[in-house]
Amino acid sequence: MTRWERVGESVAAAYVLHLSEKGFSDTTRARKIASMKSYFGFLLDEGTVEKDPTENISAPRLGRSLPDALSEAEMDQLLDSPEGDKPPEVRDRAMLELMYATGLRVGELVGLNINDVDLDAGTARAFGKGSKERLVPVHPGAVDAVDDYLTHARPGLVGDGAGRALFLGARGRRLTRQGFWTILRRRAAQAGIGKKLTPHTLRHSFATHLLHGGAPLRHVQELLGHASITTTQIYTHLTSEHVRSEYDRAHPRAG
Repeated sequence: MTRWERVGESVAAAYVLHLSEKGFSDTTRARKIASMKSYFGFLLDEGTVEKDPTENISAPRLGRSLPDALSEAEMDQLLDSPEGDKPPEVRDRAMLELMYATGLRVGELVGLNINDVDLDAGTARAFGKGSKERLVPVHPGAVDAVDDYLTHARPGLVGDGAGRALFLGARGRRLTRQGFWTILRRRAAQAGIGKKLTPHTLRHSFATHLLHGGAPLRHVQELLGHASITTTQIYTHLTSEHVRSEYDRAHPRAG
């Protein structure tokens, strides 16, 4: 039976070293160390130990991975990749334009119904996590692309079970998340974009380009549907780099 009062700082430190030597990831080590610290905190509160041996031990800092984004030139290449006027090309062009215009999650995009996009007002109604509804502006270029799709392409794609779904797949039903992934990979290849591309890349590109254009972080938070601005702040590093480059370019004493 373990005598917890005999566990000193050296034992706790040896455990942390053991985790490193076993090759655990930073996330796993942080979780295990947090559990250890929490347990000894409990023992201290209960009076089982007189001193917390983990008091001076800290978990590895977990840096949040920076989002990958396309450059504006790459984004233009992707948007131009669906060439032609056949229904699939018109649909793909509308989807890509709308996703880049709004920053929708892929689930929000394929979940859209026809009446969720108001072409006259230039808005899209998205239902995010927890079914939270938000209204996102849509720029005229994307409005035109969706209008073209609704007028000339969707009627040729409609099949049984289409219902009011905005974007339809090859079988005439609501396009799935997997279906959009497949389309995105094919269009990226046609555009000559070599980097790994996911639907989330378009959302990251939307946010990054807005911030580079001067949009306030709080506004981008609302557009993305983030419950907390802390989530949106992952983009501030990208923005600060842009601000620095603009400063170096514009300030007369920075050169």
